[in-house]
Amino acid sequence: MRLRSCFLLLAAPVLLAQTRIEYSEQKKVWLLHTDSSAYALGVNPRGELETLYWGGPVWRIADIAGATGGRGQSSFDPAQSNIREEFPGWGGTRYLEPSVKITRANGQRELVLHYSAHAITGDDLKIVMKDLSDDIFVTLNYHVYGAEGIIRKSAVLLNKSKQEIHVESMQSGTWSVPHGEGYRLSYVTGRWAAESQLTREAIHTGTKVLESRKGHTSHNFNPWFAIDDGSASEETGRVWFGALGWSGNWRIAVEQTPYSQVRVTGGLNTFDFAQPLKPGESLESPPFYGGYAADGFGGMSRRMHRFELTDILPHGLQSRLRPVLYNSWEATTFAVDEPGQRALAEKAAKLGVELFVMDDGWFGKRNNDKAGLGDWTVNPQKFPNGLEPLAKYVNSLGMDFGLWVEPEMINPDSDLYRAHPDWAMHSGDRPRSELRNQLVLNMARNDVKEYIFTVLDKLATQYPIRYFKWDMNRPFAEPGWENVAEPKELWIRYTKNVYEIMDRLRAKHPQLEIESCSGGGGRIDLGILQRVDEVWTSDNTEAFDRLGIQYGFSQIYAPKIMSAWVTDVPNMNGRSTPLKYRFLVAMQGALGVGSNLNKFSAADEKLATEMIAAYKSIRPTVQEGNLYRLLSPQQGEVTANEYVARDGGQAVLFAFLHSQQYQRPAPAIRLAGLDARATYRVQILGLMGTMDYSGAYLMENGITVRLSGDYDSSALILTRL
Repeated sequence: MRLRSCFLLLAAPVLLAQTRIEYSEQKKVWLLHTDSSAYALGVNPRGELETLYWGGPVWRIADIAGATGGRGQSSFDPAQSNIREEFPGWGGTRYLEPSVKITRANGQRELVLHYSAHAITGDDLKIVMKDLSDDIFVTLNYHVYGAEGIIRKSAVLLNKSKQEIHVESMQSGTWSVPHGEGYRLSYVTGRWAAESQLTREAIHTGTKVLESRKGHTSHNFNPWFAIDDGSASEETGRVWFGALGWSGNWRIAVEQTPYSQVRVTGGLNTFDFAQPLKPGESLESPPFYGGYAADGFGGMSRRMHRFELTDILPHGLQSRLRPVLYNSWEATTFAVDEPGQRALAEKAAKLGVELFVMDDGWFGKRNNDKAGLGDWTVNPQKFPNGLEPLAKYVNSLGMDFGLWVEPEMINPDSDLYRAHPDWAMHSGDRPRSELRNQLVLNMARNDVKEYIFTVLDKLATQYPIRYFKWDMNRPFAEPGWENVAEPKELWIRYTKNVYEIMDRLRAKHPQLEIESCSGGGGRIDLGILQRVDEVWTSDNTEAFDRLGIQYGFSQIYAPKIMSAWVTDVPNMNGRSTPLKYRFLVAMQGALGVGSNLNKFSAADEKLATEMIAAYKSIRPTVQEGNLYRLLSPQQGEVTANEYVARDGGQAVLFAFLHSQQYQRPAPAIRLAGLDARATYRVQILGLMGTMDYSGAYLMENGITVRLSGDYDSSALILTRL
């Protein structure tokens, strides 16, 4: 989105003692400290900015050698090929992935950026780069999250020249690991109902691109990467990692050059991208977060989780523990009405549910998925007195009330479309692609943005709504925008307007919580997580499949934000698993129930009540503790995950057996993260009696969990004595 701004040349202040950011004027080197890592960059003799170090803690800036600028090896291998440029513009003898690329109105294209000035303010560093000849500036912004071990970088391109420029690429920056070979890349890929599939592969010379071109974060890739030296395990080895905070089209390019250099450049996707900047206008890239862990992929994940809980979620550590949720979709689908929802609410409350969410079908002429999207008024046949009687009844049962919405979409069969066909994302008489019988509203338009804010604000004002399940059930198609100078601006404006609506809603309704859903895990990233409280992990709630999905999800995102439901069987794949198994799988995140409670037997109700009560007793440990992935669902028949409370007072072990052969017993599970010299009282969930073991024994010898047959499961609760 274009912004008008002024530019102030920044002077370098005197370094303050004990700062997270040091600067050596003599070397022209900056050293950024976190508790578990360090990052250094410097200015070389040509004025270019180089990455000098990224790894474990280095406390002396004197240890960091200054930037040399490298040297060329031949006329085909110039100096810029051998250095780790921090933010290269496209121009000169640069043939690697650029961080920014422009074309001027007069046809000149290269942008050669040299250091101009910098400023250090607390944990923030700003470095100003300027083009060699034109008044085109890039300000690089760094923020150090010291305790969490994370560094954020982003960039602002400012056109102070006298002519318009056309931006063709705007990245957030480049992360470079130490020179070398044998590196390995980790990322998650997938599709609808099969999200977050963890993939690890060797990095070879060339470029690997992870991206979304769909208008949202997408199910296919998530904007996260991890690089290890080829030998890292769950709890050992060096891992460099990063993630983008952007919910629109994004791109991460992992490039190994022929010069044994691995670079990761990420930011706005260059696909169908164009952004004009008139004189005085600027463009800001999304934030790109990076970190380093010396304790393997588990250490990486725990840093990411803590960072999200502390610095990304809207209320940080002050946000409430996620309540146990019930959603009505599977019980009623579109056939919602007040009596039916009241009956479900009564059953949910008896189980111990804390948040009741009514799903699709309550508005407009919404009796199926072919009509009504866009008409966000209560259906008078289903709710003659509006939603207030139901919401108040839910509250009287001791539960919060939530509502499903899909504000970014429109059915052609809707009053809104008939009134404003131009608001839908397609052009004139061109063909339009309907997916799930719906079109995408052009949220880049300010009139559409204001309409959506108004209807959601009215709902949150008129009714005691604590929670919106915000869905988005299809990607973009035909992203046309008639009668605007640059229709390709739609991609960025759309995402920014969605952010603005959420921000305004939360500001006006401080108690309102939002769940991000896009047909499952289609919109999960560090940008949307600054505005929502949890995410819908996948439409696939089949318990065995979810072990794999949750395994990949947990590489990046904290269990607290992972919505996990217990649903009916047979589910996807035609598979039936025991209710206990389904509960224990879902209890590893933000527990929800989506089953048709009208079909629950007395035994089901009893077990569900016990499981929900048990979950509440371990909820702080699961949602905000340290996660240790002990046995992976990608390997072997047994999956085991352990959660350790922040204060170490409680730990919870979840164990699952897929299938048993030849009466082979499940292996002993070695725990992690305990106090070796402490004694722990161990109780098997649902059974009487306890056992006492030392932390050392549990971590060195392990504990045997009795699992047998198919889809068996168990949970152990450990209390430090």
